[in-house]
Amino acid sequence: MEYNFGFINTLEEFDSILRDNDAVFVYFNSSSCNVGEALAPKVMKLIDTKFPKMQFYYVDRELSPEIAAKYSVFVEPTILTFFGGKETLRKSRHFSMDELESAMSRPYSILFE
Repeated sequence: MEYNFGFINTLEEFDSILRDNDAVFVYFNSSSCNVGEALAPKVMKLIDTKFPKMQFYYVDRELSPEIAAKYSVFVEPTILTFFGGKETLRKSRHFSMDELESAMSRPYSILFE
């Protein structure tokens, strides 16, 4: 299955995406993190099926260290969700899909339902 997502490479792109979208999911990882690589398709499927109005973006922590530093992302994988331009959820390393879905459901439904 193919998922719709974009890459963020600069702080300017990141800021523009947050300004232009009500709900943004950002997945920080790198190609050297096997756990993050394995988890990415599961997270994309969750966003695609349960949170279709949310925009999914990927940041490679090794290629964009300035973004990772600004948002204090020091481990992989890390996810950040933004609703209305504000960070509302942060999960790093060990989290389940159920935990992620549960944490995102309330702010998503408040914004879109």
